[in-house]
Amino acid sequence: MKAPTLANARGYVRVRIRGGNAESFINAVVSKQIQVWDVQRTSFQDFQCYVLLSDYFNLRPILKQTGCRVHVEQRIGWPFALRRVLRRKFFLIGFAMFMLGLYMLSSLVWSIDVKGNDRIPTEQVLAAAKEQGIYPFQWTFRLRDPDLIAKAMHTKLKEASWVGVNWEGTRVSIQVIEATKPDSLKLVNPRHIVASEDAIVTDIIAENGRAVVARNARVKKGAVLISGAVGTETEPKDVAAKGEARGLVWHQYEISSPLVMKHKVYTGEEKERKYIVTGNRRLMVSGFGDIPYAHYEQLQEDNTLKWRQLSLPIGWTNEKIKEVQFASEERTETQAAEAGLKQARADVLGKNGPNARIHSEKILHQKTDNGKVVMKVLFEVEQSIAEELPLVRQFEQKSQPESEPHEQGH
Repeated sequence: MKAPTLANARGYVRVRIRGGNAESFINAVVSKQIQVWDVQRTSFQDFQCYVLLSDYFNLRPILKQTGCRVHVEQRIGWPFALRRVLRRKFFLIGFAMFMLGLYMLSSLVWSIDVKGNDRIPTEQVLAAAKEQGIYPFQWTFRLRDPDLIAKAMHTKLKEASWVGVNWEGTRVSIQVIEATKPDSLKLVNPRHIVASEDAIVTDIIAENGRAVVARNARVKKGAVLISGAVGTETEPKDVAAKGEARGLVWHQYEISSPLVMKHKVYTGEEKERKYIVTGNRRLMVSGFGDIPYAHYEQLQEDNTLKWRQLSLPIGWTNEKIKEVQFASEERTETQAAEAGLKQARADVLGKNGPNARIHSEKILHQKTDNGKVVMKVLFEVEQSIAEELPLVRQFEQKSQPESEPHEQGH
């Protein structure tokens, strides 16, 4: 016979029937419509079966009638589980307090994210939100409708064209769209564009002002390239000179490049250590012992525990100790010289602007000394030579620095 419907919910027991007339006991149970199932004989006079908890107490008259005895071997079902739980009062109290604490913690505002603000300070947005009741550790059920809060914040933030407020769980998100402002015109004083270096002019374009030198002219540092004085002697007029001037500039470098290069390589051997971190202290939990490598490199990966957006002062650290060796690479004089020149070229271009271009290079001197290739190199670089100089007419010299035509044989 199969177990009745919802046997677990109703509760049932496994019993052992001993002594007496077992056949009479079974017949009496069936005649009184008491549900028993999985009846198994364990010995000549004993057998076991399952019976519902509600029918168990109806077995007593039948036991007296047949002279049998009953022994409960197992209690199964929800009523018994609930009874065991109810006996543990402290467990129930603790569980209830845990659920209450979890509910309270999930009903607080823990973090506030402000997005989309470039010109409006975040502190100003948070101050406007605080006036509307949005601040850390505020109860979420006390917050007003997000649309009402957004409208009130919009009136406070004059530079915002739209404000949106939304919260998910314990995190409030404030989205700000700033009003577009036309670019304000920058006020500039009258000025010249002068040469920043001694150079030969290769290109000059005057957007505002008057170009006073031509291409291929040799200029000294400080010479006026584009003048801001565009008026006449009788009607002087000064403007802010604007334009682009490029020229050939010479840079001298002293390069020292070793013939033997040493570099670091990993051997593949490594040791790992793990730590538990609390605040500024950490406790090693694995990887004990000395470091077995003569040369090594330590790499750390720090991890912290987080609850929602809150970082807790507890975490762990994985530290890998990798063995390294130093390998030497011998180079010829040609290879060392080329490596030094390559590094010098990168330095020249990096120091003289993104549009700088090396026009030519000339090795003035080269020798090998003490395991190094020593060179003196002259780079001819085409670069911007424009530099601003305020125009003060009462101190302006009448004559401009002389310019010389570029010699074709340079």
